[in-house]
This record gives sequence, C-alpha cells and structure tokens, in this order.
Amino acid sequence: MSVRLATSSQETAAAPATLTFTDAVLALRALVANDLTAVNEQILERMDSSVALIPDLAGHLVNAGGKRIRPMLTLAAARLFGYDGDHHVKLAAAVELIHGATLLHDDVVDGSALRRGAQTANIIWGNKESVLVGDFIFSRAFELMVAAGDLRVLQVLSRASGVIAEGEVLQLTTQNNLDTDFETYISVIEAKTAALFAGASHAGAIIAGADEDQVAALRDYGRFFGVAYQLIDDALDYAGFEDSLGKAVGDDFREGKMTLPVVYAVARAKPDEKSFWRRVIAENRRDDGDLEQALTYMERDDAIADTIACGRRYAERALNALGKAPQNAFSAALADLVATSLARAS
Repeated sequence: MSVRLATSSQETAAAPATLTFTDAVLALRALVANDLTAVNEQILERMDSSVALIPDLAGHLVNAGGKRIRPMLTLAAARLFGYDGDHHVKLAAAVELIHGATLLHDDVVDGSALRRGAQTANIIWGNKESVLVGDFIFSRAFELMVAAGDLRVLQVLSRASGVIAEGEVLQLTTQNNLDTDFETYISVIEAKTAALFAGASHAGAIIAGADEDQVAALRDYGRFFGVAYQLIDDALDYAGFEDSLGKAVGDDFREGKMTLPVVYAVARAKPDEKSFWRRVIAENRRDDGDLEQALTYMERDDAIADTIACGRRYAERALNALGKAPQNAFSAALADLVATSLARAS
C-alpha cells in the first residue's frame, strides 16, 4: 500500500511591492521545482509498506502541508555550488523524513491536537502508533543517507538527529520551569530546530564539493536561520494568527512551555506578579483570561518585541554567513528567505 502525496503550486506569485515570507518560499520553490518533485517521489517510495497503517499515518503527516523549507535548503545549497548530480535529492528527502519523524514524536510528547490546522496523527491513531511510525520514518531517512554514498554527510545528518533528541530531552527539563534562563532556552532551540536547518544546508554544500570555508558558511547559515525562525515562531504564539502558525495561538502558553517571551516576562516581572507566572507556568493552573493577562505583562515589559529583536540578530548572522558563498540566484533566494522570515511577526 502506498501514500498519495498532495501537490501544491510550484509557481511564484506575481512580485509584490514588498516581498513576503510566502513570496520568498514560492520563489525558492520555483528555483528547485524539478528537484523538489524528485524529493516528493523519494518520500512516496520510502513510505510504501505492506502494513496499511504506516502509509496511512505517514500520508496524513505528509499531506498536512508544510513549506518544505528544510529539504529546499539542501537542494538550494547544492545547486548554489553548481552541483549537477542527484544525491542532493536523496539527502533532501532524508532531511524531510527526519523532520516528519520528529513531528510525530513531538506531538506525542507535547500532547498536541492540532498541526497545520488539522488533527495530529496521535489524536487520530493514538500515541503508540505515532511513535512507531515515527521510528519507521527515521529508518527510511537513514537508508537515504547511506544511498547518497558520502560518509561526511551521513555523519552530519546522523549527528543532527541525535542533537534533536537531546534538545527534546533538554526541553522537558525546562517545561514549567521558571528558572529557565536565556542561555538554556537558546540551547533548546539550537538543538530542536536549528540543528536540522544547519544539517540541511551543511549536507547540500558537502555533497556539492564546496571548500571547507564555504561548507562551514552554509552550516552557519542554516544554524542561525533556524534559531531566528524559531524565535519568530515563539513571538507569533503570543502575537500571531492561527493561519500563519498552523496551530492555535497560545498553544505554548497552554502547554506551560518556557519560550523566550515567557523567559523575558518572568525575569522582568514585578515581585507581586511572580505568583501569576508560578501558577500558570510552574503549577500548570490557568483560568479564563490568563493568556490575555500574560500578553499585558509581555507587552509592558517588551518581552515579545525583544524576542523579535533577538531573532533579527540571528538572522543578520545567517546573512553574514551566506555572504561567504557564491552570489547567484540560489544564494539570493536563501537570503530572501531569512530576511522575510522576520516579517512574519510584523
């Protein structure tokens, strides 16, 4: 039995006066359109199984949408350096499968009910099923890494997989923990989010045969972009819209997550406000109106604004790293992706 993959337009929208993040994603997708089609074919092939539940559950995850940012980083990084082989397609598919497996596991750990506007697999099929299919998807990702035939790439992506798992465990230690500080939280998102962004762009540069300085530059680009992207997501959870988040606004708050806006708000809270944060985060007891109250404190103390500003600094570091790579249509599209990602919070 096989998965049927939903398709999406690979054409760019008419160029607006101001480039948006969606425009930048579409522009990059147009540049790597043929490669991305091949990636989707690889994913379909690897999701095939005689155990009906596997393609059904995996197909639900794949067809839920997503921008395919991570595999596009691999494809664009390889093409940026003039790569004309096909191993970058295998690696991009592996990157997307790693991402998909971690989403299945994340939703179980977080008890999430909604992703990209649809019910999560754990709600439909159950936690055990989601974890096991996630493990299956991980195994398929490693098969693709091996098929690419480059030990360095295998090391990079296998290491990224391990770091992501470490990040999940580290995040558990920060859950409902008011003592979480800036450095600890940045360590969480560098592991959970930025590691795969970095692995994606790093792998593309390696398979293309870029020199060591350029390989390092693409790795740093992915790492800093990943941190910036997550920080903007953190801000949007308190000041965004559900259609742009793909989840309900305030989910992080309801789950007691110590994201950067909360870290800042707790650190800046007045003495008589500490009990509010202790109740809603540490004790996991929330009443109607608490999200609005949290927003009031965050706005007063610039917690959201400073989270966005931190994201901007990481974005600048990503662009500086990308400046060390060849300048062409691919590097320009990657730069636009970073620059416009910040505008999601405006």
